[in-house]
Amino acid sequence: MLGTLGLWVLLPIAVQAPPSRRTCVFFEAPGVRGSTKTLGKLLDAGPGPPRVIRCLYSRCCFGIWNLTQHQAQVEMQGCRDSDEPDCEAPHCELSPRAHPGPRSTLFTCSCGTDFCNANYSHLPPPGSPGTPGSQGPQAVPGESIWMVLVLLGLFLLLLLLGSIILALLQRKACRVQGGPEPEPEPEPGSGRDWSAELPELPELCFSQVIWEGGHTVVWAGQLQGKLVAIKAFSLRAVAQFQAERALYELPSLQHDHIVRFITASRGGPGPLPCGPLLVLELHPKGSLCHYLTQNTSDWGSSMRMALSLARGLAFLHEERWQDGQYKPGIAHRDLSSQNVLIREDGSCAIGDLGLALVLPGLTQPPTWAPTQPRGPAAIMEAGTQRYMAPELLDKTLDLQDWGTALRQADVYSLALLLWEILSRCPDLWPDSRPPPFQLAYEAELGSTPTTCELWTLAVEERRRPYIPSTWHCFTTDPGGLRELLEDCWDADPEARLTAECVQQRLAALARPQEARSFPESCTHDCPPLCPEDCLSPPPPAILPCRPPLNVCCFSIQQGPGARSPCTISHL
Repeated sequence: MLGTLGLWVLLPIAVQAPPSRRTCVFFEAPGVRGSTKTLGKLLDAGPGPPRVIRCLYSRCCFGIWNLTQHQAQVEMQGCRDSDEPDCEAPHCELSPRAHPGPRSTLFTCSCGTDFCNANYSHLPPPGSPGTPGSQGPQAVPGESIWMVLVLLGLFLLLLLLGSIILALLQRKACRVQGGPEPEPEPEPGSGRDWSAELPELPELCFSQVIWEGGHTVVWAGQLQGKLVAIKAFSLRAVAQFQAERALYELPSLQHDHIVRFITASRGGPGPLPCGPLLVLELHPKGSLCHYLTQNTSDWGSSMRMALSLARGLAFLHEERWQDGQYKPGIAHRDLSSQNVLIREDGSCAIGDLGLALVLPGLTQPPTWAPTQPRGPAAIMEAGTQRYMAPELLDKTLDLQDWGTALRQADVYSLALLLWEILSRCPDLWPDSRPPPFQLAYEAELGSTPTTCELWTLAVEERRRPYIPSTWHCFTTDPGGLRELLEDCWDADPEARLTAECVQQRLAALARPQEARSFPESCTHDCPPLCPEDCLSPPPPAILPCRPPLNVCCFSIQQGPGARSPCTISHL
């Protein structure tokens, strides 16, 4: 029973925080995975629990309780990693978060006063949304009509605001012909006029929208007669443009398996507002997602894709000096099959550095000053939820060594991409007929899983995409594929391989001395492929030379409204 938790507010007076720091109750139940103790400084408040923590990154406390058959048990208490709107509450007001069992519900609260997470203000009443046995909300007579009127008023207000914004944007639109174009206003807080630094490229032509996001649109186009991809940023995304451009312009970032940066510019197609642009190499075969949906690949082709992908990620992660130029380690943070492109030779190129982050290093020159994240929320920001590592889903990423932690999270995403590639290899199936392509976890959760569903599957249940038994029987090491994937998506980040080690293992698997057929029985107890933790690298893999680009192969769906989810990717 949690009634005794009310005594926790009677903490020693000696445990007082300065006005600029929030002080919270800290508790973690036995068996709870992950810890939030790195979000604050633990203070001695007497022997045994509860303890006290002084927040380092926010002024917000949190608590998590497990409600089972109307009996509540505390699971975790501590500091939040950042201040959110619900942190303004003076008391702990519970709201449902997840269902770890059929008759239990996890409830959380956030609040913004000292020790406010020592206890919740009240238990949710029986039948409330999210509690066990709930039958759903009961409508109050007249409530539906009132709700409709409120929603209608909000819709009309948004429509009016949208019309005003559209009129303002049209006044500032670029004029393709006749008269000088007006300069867009610099973004507030950007520090300087970004447009003055960017040249216009009159020969840059916009042809077809191939991807569209919240603040960016990717076009296929031409520059001096060559096919290019144009990533156009809205005026609200100038900071994002500047961060991504800074990474692409690193003099040591050129690599065969990283999308090649051509130039930065400004402009826009037709009457749309002018904005900053990144001009990048175009890969007409499209994204890895699109390619796997349309094609299968034999063992050699699958290994070429997998190995090139691992090489590109290992290059990003590596910190090194080359030819007198310094390259910092970089975490991608948004690896997905839509952000990986297929080159003409069938290998992969990693694109979309929009969320990439320069990592702290050991050999950075004195003049190097990368932009550091402003707090835990910025460090733990990630891209596509489906590919987020468990420690990002439940916010237990190691903030003390966040450079290593972000590399480990990238390797988890890499493992899901390797699984997607292998799932479309006919040589791994007895009848040489792989099933239709599915994204990682699509078989378990469908095409649009929620954060709560992913958390339950990947964090709570520790489940991973299914590995068919036939995958054990093809290579000279029957357990090689399974062991590789499991060592990359391990629930313990510190147990995962590095990207460099993944590259070495794949190089060994890509050259089996003899291709196995599928016997009636297959041994599963196989020695590990890399018992020495990959200290002895295998000989380098030999990939075929890249053929010349055949521009006639370029094809794309017509019309901005005719895009599929897996077109040429978000670059």
